[in-house]
Amino acid sequence: MVHLHPTLDLSTEEQMELGKYAIDQICHYLKHTDEVNVSPELNPTEIVQYAEQIDFHNPVTPKEAVHYIVEGLRRYQVHTAHPGYYGLYNPRPNFMGIVADTITAAFNPQLAVWSHAPLAVEIENYVLREFAVRFGYPRETSNGTFTTGGAEANLTAVLTALCDHFPEYTTKGLASLDKPPVMYASSESHHSLVKAARACGLGTDSIRSIRSNASLQMDAEALALQIRQDREAGFAPFLIVATAGTTGAGAIDPIAHIAELAEQEMIWLHVDAAYGGAMILAPELANWLQGINRADSITFDAHKWLSVPMGAGMYFTRHPHILQQTFRMTADYMPKEGTELETFDPYTHSIQWSRRFIGLKLYMSLATAGWEGYRLLVQRQIESGNFLRQELERSGWSIMNDTIMPVVCFNDQAALANHDMDFVRFIHEKVLATGKAWISIFTIQDTPALRACITNFDTTEQHMKELIHLLNEARQEYMTQNPSYNGMIY
Repeated sequence: MVHLHPTLDLSTEEQMELGKYAIDQICHYLKHTDEVNVSPELNPTEIVQYAEQIDFHNPVTPKEAVHYIVEGLRRYQVHTAHPGYYGLYNPRPNFMGIVADTITAAFNPQLAVWSHAPLAVEIENYVLREFAVRFGYPRETSNGTFTTGGAEANLTAVLTALCDHFPEYTTKGLASLDKPPVMYASSESHHSLVKAARACGLGTDSIRSIRSNASLQMDAEALALQIRQDREAGFAPFLIVATAGTTGAGAIDPIAHIAELAEQEMIWLHVDAAYGGAMILAPELANWLQGINRADSITFDAHKWLSVPMGAGMYFTRHPHILQQTFRMTADYMPKEGTELETFDPYTHSIQWSRRFIGLKLYMSLATAGWEGYRLLVQRQIESGNFLRQELERSGWSIMNDTIMPVVCFNDQAALANHDMDFVRFIHEKVLATGKAWISIFTIQDTPALRACITNFDTTEQHMKELIHLLNEARQEYMTQNPSYNGMIY
């Protein structure tokens, strides 16, 4: 009998020892994340050398391998778990989510068919139904699927909209359509729609980019005009994508107004609420998503605001059969057990086939925090965003975006008055160089802005004050180097 190499076939004692060591390393990292630089020095040669330092011809011990990768990740990545990370929607993961992913890896359930992992499938179905209800969908007729992230969920939306609007699309493809299909999204929408258009064979010319207003929301009147013009020109409008929490500035499109138009025009409405959808968990904030229950489908990412490990995307729809119509198929090699039961196999109603138990990390997080715990999380981060805005304005910074969410875009008053395009880049580089905070740059109506987003449940008011101190120091240095700023002292 051929045995696996010892590093793949550890004894129970070795497994216990290695498991404890790995958990100790993880807990130490999470406890001391604020002691490392938020972002690494980007030295490609050094990083490649580190990655290739282990020689696969000369294996190391399991403990050495764990130490090596933990130390490497500590040195060479942007630490989204750091309380000074104010970047994209990548939060610090909660520990129950980490445990859930570990359990998933150990049991390795195969979620292609119901009979192979019935409990895992039903746990995901339960979580999907509960979220669908909170978005305002009927419990009995809603449907959904977990996805690798928002990009897959948005691709699913394009495919289901095509299938709904053009029934022959699933068998005869785009070549069978009499008129070229077109879809509509705000100029601030997520670029995953561009990938979706390419992947579906529509091409990027099928996307109509609708202008945004001063608050960076989709202009509903411009949308209506574009639809009318496209119909007159011989195109076939089939999908409108509204965004609830744009990536750059956290803008929320007028969903209710757009839903009215979609219903009048008989066009599928999808709401990309990958980030902002979390506000539905706080009743006091849900009015910002008014009309989302009228959408035909919704994207939501639990790995954004709900602080579970990536990736945990979700696609919801109020049409119970559209996923089956879009993705159903049969294969002789797939297991047939349980086919007489009133169940469905996940591979028949999603893009994915074999896939990971994505939903467990959210299920276990909800099991221990509950809806109330998540309501408090969302509300606290909203309050943190308000605090950051107030403190920035107190220090002479101008807020450049209009959103309830904790996404703050800002610039210096003097830089705006002088139309200084170099100021933002200078401040950004100086702040990142400190290793104490990570912010990004986003352009709003042709003007660059600094962007800070509260993503970490451990970020406190003191951390935000430290960020503002770094910003003010960098600004003072810029003023010293640029005489045109003389007299602008804060």
